[in-house]
Amino acid sequence: MLKQSLHLIMTLCGPNLSSFGLCLSVWGIIQLGITGVLFHTRSVALIHDVLLNKEYQTSNQLINDINIKYDASALNCWIAALMYVATLCISAQQFWSQQNKREIKSHM
Repeated sequence: MLKQSLHLIMTLCGPNLSSFGLCLSVWGIIQLGITGVLFHTRSVALIHDVLLNKEYQTSNQLINDINIKYDASALNCWIAALMYVATLCISAQQFWSQQNKREIKSHM
């Protein structure tokens, strides 16, 4: 009885939404992980996504600022990927809870 009530309390979304959350989370983790690696390796294709000042006094200042901005963008991507990991955990718990709820109803 207590186990049944815990499963009913813990479900926040239905099976379709939890499945969608799982797929979206996996996609977000993969995309942001790859983008973070590309920023970390200083991919030239992403230079337009790095916000730079209009003028620099020396080329060393420009190179230093590019490196700092690439690292900051990589870190932002990895933080967002970790947020998707949290979403994945919540969606997986909801999906599992829905599966157990179905099993409980089938045994009744």
